Amino acid sequence: MNRRTFVSGLPALIAVAATDFARSDALAQAALPHLDDPVPFSPDWLIQQAKDLASKDYTEPDFPLPGDLAKLSYDRYRDIRYRSEARVWAGSGRPFMLDLFHRGFIYNDHVTISLLENGQARRIRYTKDLFDFGASPQPPEDADLGFSGFRVRYPINTPDVWDEFLVFQGATYFRAVAQNQLYGISARGLAINTATPEGEEFPVFTNFWIETPAPETRLLNVYALLDSPSTTGAYRFSIQPGAETVMDVQATLFPRVDIDHIGLAPLSSMFLFDAMNRGLFDDFRPSVHDSNGLLMLTGRGEWVWRPLANPAELQLSAFADQSPRGFGLMQRTRSFDDFKDLEARYERRPSLWIEPLGDWGKGQVVLLEIPVEMEIHDNISVFWRPAEPIPAEKPWTFQYRMRWSQNIEHELLATVDSRAGLTSNEQRRVFVVDFRSAKMPPLDQLAMEVNASAGEVVHPVLQANAPDGTIRASFQLDPGSAALSELRLRLTANGQPASETWLYRWTKR
Repeated sequence: MNRRTFVSGLPALIAVAATDFARSDALAQAALPHLDDPVPFSPDWLIQQAKDLASKDYTEPDFPLPGDLAKLSYDRYRDIRYRSEARVWAGSGRPFMLDLFHRGFIYNDHVTISLLENGQARRIRYTKDLFDFGASPQPPEDADLGFSGFRVRYPINTPDVWDEFLVFQGATYFRAVAQNQLYGISARGLAINTATPEGEEFPVFTNFWIETPAPETRLLNVYALLDSPSTTGAYRFSIQPGAETVMDVQATLFPRVDIDHIGLAPLSSMFLFDAMNRGLFDDFRPSVHDSNGLLMLTGRGEWVWRPLANPAELQLSAFADQSPRGFGLMQRTRSFDDFKDLEARYERRPSLWIEPLGDWGKGQVVLLEIPVEMEIHDNISVFWRPAEPIPAEKPWTFQYRMRWSQNIEHELLATVDSRAGLTSNEQRRVFVVDFRSAKMPPLDQLAMEVNASAGEVVHPVLQANAPDGTIRASFQLDPGSAALSELRLRLTANGQPASETWLYRWTKR
């Protein structure tokens, strides 16, 4: 198993679109006979459940799978398909439909899924007739194995096709797309002890409650209960698919212990190479990545762009801030010619922007970059780390908005391309950064600020890039004896910022 397999999992390789063939009323109700009796549910009840659970010692879940299912290969797991005629809400006039995921392969966590309506929750009872097992082994007749997660369908692209646009599966991982996009970047409910000597802890969503949507709405509410050795949590996801898929997340944590290294709104993605490190890879494609940069809007109102790297050694970057306005991983290269990959279609991967709702105080945007040699591994992680530990035995709440989209726009000159390579004498590195905005300022009004934490910056040049309709800033770095240098570049007009602040960490290989 590798990190990207765990993060991305099977659903990315299953066809996103699925035609909704006409169904009889009987088939449309196929999943409903497997519902338990209703029990009361409310958001306050869920918070109380998380609080009560936190008052007890953590217990490792014990939901064993039959031997054959526990040892499924990737291919055999793919054989298990949720029956299209059993899709929840199919044929009901509701705007969404649900498919459920079987347990097996690396998805062994037991998840309870319930439907909500009018303040009542009804658990969906597992029965094997919900699934077509193909060549995979079938469970015993009376087995109650639970589920490993679910996917949501919505006619996000065309009115007559129920496209998959959202998946919750594996620990607290979930993924979404907007219109005309394919799965790429992933998100998590919470990160604990990421890149620490203690080793990362992976909380799990153990229970989901999915609210039955009204026929006329475009909003889907999903509630989740989180559990881990360090904390419990009550979550609510309010989701609206469309040209930009938007999620509002509300969470209340009940830590069992003081948590020193917590990550809010954690994101995971893949960056293998682009024009910054193209020479390290023998590949027919000009670039390979799900995301190519970290974008931040600081509490002071500064827009910052940090191109991603695939370093020789694991590297951790922390960007201190007070009351951040937003951060996220962007996929800014949107042309097929940027990748020339007919299968992966990286130009259609979503960008994901996080907007804190409320004041998140002091902390850091943390960027983790892991060296990899293959695109099957997710090697990029980003999250917000509060400056102060989260204390035990007290409720701790936070809210944020997620925007799965093409890009996040602003009025300043934005980085559209970053390139690097050796100079002709092979003594220096040359960096080339192209900027563009909706309203391009005259070149003669701009000035270039560039500096390096180590080494010497030489030959800074600012010029019009007429063929691309951009403004190009270039400079050379003479590293001398330095093995690492933090680079900073910004364009100004009349002493005020005219562009994003471009940051990059150069390391000697």
